[in-house]
Amino acid sequence: MKKLVAIILAVALFTFSLSSPALAGDAAAGEAVFKANCIACHKGGKNTINPTKTLSIADLEKNGKDSVEAIIKQVTNGAGAMPNFKRLGEEKIANVAAYVYEQAKAGW
Repeated sequence: MKKLVAIILAVALFTFSLSSPALAGDAAAGEAVFKANCIACHKGGKNTINPTKTLSIADLEKNGKDSVEAIIKQVTNGAGAMPNFKRLGEEKIANVAAYVYEQAKAGW
Protein backbone atom coordinates (compact mmCIF):
# COMPACT_ATOMS: atom_id res chain seq x y z
CA MET A 1 0.00 0.00 0.00
CA LYS A 2 2.79 2.44 0.88
CA LYS A 3 4.46 1.65 -2.43
CA LEU A 4 1.24 2.45 -4.34
CA VAL A 5 0.83 5.76 -2.52
CA ALA A 6 4.47 6.62 -3.25
CA ILE A 7 3.99 5.85 -6.95
CA ILE A 8 0.81 7.93 -7.17
CA LEU A 9 2.51 10.80 -5.37
CA ALA A 10 5.54 10.59 -7.67
CA VAL A 11 3.32 10.64 -10.78
CA ALA A 12 1.36 13.60 -9.42
CA LEU A 13 4.52 15.56 -8.64
CA PHE A 14 6.00 14.76 -12.04
CA THR A 15 2.81 15.88 -13.79
CA PHE A 16 2.68 19.07 -11.74
CA SER A 17 6.32 19.86 -12.54
CA LEU A 18 5.52 19.72 -16.28
CA SER A 19 2.80 22.33 -16.07
CA SER A 20 3.76 25.83 -17.12
CA PRO A 21 2.76 28.42 -14.52
CA ALA A 22 3.65 31.20 -16.98
CA LEU A 23 0.70 30.19 -19.13
CA ALA A 24 -1.77 30.30 -16.28
CA GLY A 25 -2.06 34.07 -16.18
CA ASP A 26 -4.66 35.97 -14.21
CA ALA A 27 -6.50 38.21 -16.67
CA ALA A 28 -7.99 40.35 -13.89
CA ALA A 29 -4.52 41.11 -12.54
CA GLY A 30 -3.33 41.61 -16.12
CA GLU A 31 -5.70 44.52 -16.59
CA ALA A 32 -3.70 46.60 -14.10
CA VAL A 33 -0.44 45.63 -15.82
CA PHE A 34 -1.94 46.62 -19.18
CA LYS A 35 -3.11 49.99 -17.86
CA ALA A 36 0.30 50.71 -16.34
CA ASN A 37 2.47 49.59 -19.26
CA CYS A 38 0.59 49.04 -22.52
CA ILE A 39 -2.30 51.44 -22.79
CA ALA A 40 -0.20 54.30 -24.19
CA CYS A 41 0.22 52.38 -27.45
CA HIS A 42 -2.64 49.89 -27.26
CA LYS A 43 -5.67 51.76 -25.86
CA GLY A 44 -8.81 49.83 -26.71
CA GLY A 45 -6.77 47.13 -28.42
CA LYS A 46 -5.50 49.54 -31.08
CA ASN A 47 -1.87 50.19 -32.04
CA THR A 48 -0.82 53.83 -32.29
CA ILE A 49 2.58 52.95 -33.78
CA ASN A 50 1.54 50.38 -36.40
CA PRO A 51 -2.21 50.35 -37.08
CA THR A 52 -1.96 47.01 -38.92
CA LYS A 53 -0.85 45.23 -35.75
CA THR A 54 -3.73 45.84 -33.39
CA LEU A 55 -4.73 43.55 -30.56
CA SER A 56 -7.91 42.47 -32.32
CA ILE A 57 -8.23 38.70 -32.65
CA ALA A 58 -8.17 39.04 -36.47
CA ASP A 59 -4.85 40.93 -36.42
CA LEU A 60 -3.40 38.65 -33.76
CA GLU A 61 -4.27 35.67 -35.98
CA LYS A 62 -2.88 37.38 -39.07
CA ASN A 63 0.38 38.17 -37.26
CA GLY A 64 0.76 34.76 -35.59
CA LYS A 65 0.13 36.12 -32.10
CA ASP A 66 -3.23 34.46 -31.44
CA SER A 67 -2.33 32.47 -28.34
CA VAL A 68 -1.37 33.34 -24.80
CA GLU A 69 2.03 31.73 -25.43
CA ALA A 70 2.67 33.93 -28.49
CA ILE A 71 1.60 37.06 -26.60
CA ILE A 72 3.92 36.14 -23.73
CA LYS A 73 6.78 35.79 -26.21
CA GLN A 74 5.97 39.16 -27.81
CA VAL A 75 5.74 41.00 -24.49
CA THR A 76 8.85 39.31 -23.13
CA ASN A 77 11.08 39.84 -26.17
CA GLY A 78 9.50 42.76 -28.00
CA ALA A 79 9.76 43.07 -31.79
CA GLY A 80 9.86 45.89 -34.28
CA ALA A 81 8.89 49.12 -32.56
CA MET A 82 7.69 47.31 -29.45
CA PRO A 83 10.32 47.11 -26.71
CA ASN A 84 10.69 44.06 -24.51
CA PHE A 85 9.06 44.10 -21.11
CA LYS A 86 11.27 41.55 -19.36
CA ARG A 87 11.46 43.92 -16.42
CA LEU A 88 7.86 43.03 -15.57
CA GLY A 89 8.79 39.45 -14.73
CA GLU A 90 7.10 36.21 -15.75
CA GLU A 91 4.01 36.51 -13.56
CA LYS A 92 2.99 40.00 -14.72
CA ILE A 93 3.75 39.11 -18.34
CA ALA A 94 1.58 35.99 -18.07
CA ASN A 95 -1.17 38.06 -16.50
CA VAL A 96 -1.12 40.77 -19.16
CA ALA A 97 -0.99 38.14 -21.92
CA ALA A 98 -4.07 36.45 -20.46
CA TYR A 99 -5.81 39.82 -20.29
CA VAL A 100 -4.92 40.76 -23.88
CA TYR A 101 -6.03 37.39 -25.20
CA GLU A 102 -9.29 37.53 -23.23
CA GLN A 103 -10.04 41.05 -24.46
CA ALA A 104 -9.16 40.15 -28.05
CA LYS A 105 -11.52 37.16 -27.99
CA ALA A 106 -14.25 39.42 -26.54
CA GLY A 107 -13.73 42.07 -29.22
CA TRP A 108 -12.19 44.74 -26.99
